[in-house]
Amino acid sequence: MAYSQYNIKFKADVENEELCKQTLSNTELDAMRVAIEDLYYFEFVLDEIPVRGFVGHLEEGGFLPHNHKVYLWAHLHFNIEYNGDQVIYANVSTKDRSPISLDGVVEPFDVQFTYSVKWHQTQLKYEDRGKRMRDNSFFPKTLEIHWLSIINSMVLVFLLIGFVVIILTRVLKNDFARYNLDEEEDVMDEDDNGWKIIHTDVFRFPGVKTLFCAILGVGVQFLTICTGVLLMAMLGMFNVHRHGSINTAAIVLYALTSCVSGYVAANYYKKMGGENWVWNINLTSALFAVPFFVVWSFVNSVAWFYGSTQALPWGTVILLGALWAMLGYPLTVIGGIFGKNWANGFDAPCRTKNISREIPPIPWYRSALAHCIVGGFLPFSAISVELYYIFSTLWGREQYTLYGILFVVYAILLSVTACISVALTYFQLSAEDYRWWWRSIFSAGSTGLFVFLYSLFYYFKRSNMSGMLQTVEFFGYTLLTCYVFFLMLGTVSFFATLKFIRYIYVNIKMD
Repeated sequence: MAYSQYNIKFKADVENEELCKQTLSNTELDAMRVAIEDLYYFEFVLDEIPVRGFVGHLEEGGFLPHNHKVYLWAHLHFNIEYNGDQVIYANVSTKDRSPISLDGVVEPFDVQFTYSVKWHQTQLKYEDRGKRMRDNSFFPKTLEIHWLSIINSMVLVFLLIGFVVIILTRVLKNDFARYNLDEEEDVMDEDDNGWKIIHTDVFRFPGVKTLFCAILGVGVQFLTICTGVLLMAMLGMFNVHRHGSINTAAIVLYALTSCVSGYVAANYYKKMGGENWVWNINLTSALFAVPFFVVWSFVNSVAWFYGSTQALPWGTVILLGALWAMLGYPLTVIGGIFGKNWANGFDAPCRTKNISREIPPIPWYRSALAHCIVGGFLPFSAISVELYYIFSTLWGREQYTLYGILFVVYAILLSVTACISVALTYFQLSAEDYRWWWRSIFSAGSTGLFVFLYSLFYYFKRSNMSGMLQTVEFFGYTLLTCYVFFLMLGTVSFFATLKFIRYIYVNIKMD
């Protein structure tokens, strides 16, 4: 963004004011024609109001002969509405002056650019001007297409969930009938297989409990943040800024919810018999903050080097660091203390033996890699349509206002993640593989990998971004977003899986 040469003063009308004169060479004329044919447009920002218009006008018609005419708009007419001493709305038109034809002209070609400004009084209040901007969008209306895409995704998701629930219900009913035979009717022998025979190992706590519980804590924190941000957005209290800029409200929300991550992490760490709870809290606090600081520091340094307005000044950096040190970290510690003190026993329905059972050979389609592919792709497919709109808002020129649709997609994502995780866990336990703890995290957390693959497609095929600054900023913040997907969906997967495993083992008879 740069300051333009248009001299617009509050409530001062201007009529046919000369802006500048330009002499275009043949190379510049060719570039201008290509830009007009590709529907290039300009964007001004007046009092935070986007003012957009096309560079030129293209006329095509007829087949034989085919008409192809290119025109350049050299005069712009600004219409600005105001209420009292506040600007309410602004747009630009090309009326009162015919465009300049660029067909058949050669260098040197002189063009005189002019503009007019007209101020209009309105009764619309300043706080309601956002509605006016949404109702007069420069971009074509895609609400119907958007809704149809979401409805299509919802139908597919409900069919998938219904299919999994019906199949699992019928299978579990048969399993319960087979496993809950009376002792005199018990025909199971030592060679029988299934998920019942691993009941002495299925609640064996995972390795690296400190990291595992820290992931759960930060995952629950981001679930809280996402839900809060979406609710705030639907109430008009939160706006998404474009170009990946950091939103102060989101950072404050992250700091305020740090107590959630500390509580959940310390609570489950204590339930799993962990002793070094101080290290657990420190790891929880640093699990996202450190990667975020490293990536952001690199991106911000590159922005500083290029003199970009995206770079945050030193004062803001110190303020955000102090916010985390004085609010985020202490709240994590406080939440961890409450979580540790209020933790009860894990209350597993089955006793765990000291010696673990040997795991039989597992076919490739039940391997961890296969589960990660299935468990990551299906949740990604539920949000793939919405990802385009989100990327176009953050890295393109579109305005995102359909937060109700986004909340529906968010609910669909969590539902699909929980459902698929339960199904994959059942198949894993049926193969007598009781290592479900970390598997549940990575199977659904791999959705972040698919989001990153989509970002590669978007960057190279859907955007015109290039250069060091844009590349670093795009992939830096995208990596952080994918990491959040991993933490958040991995946590959803674990809790859904834990609930399912408790249910099936509580409902069978065991010695």
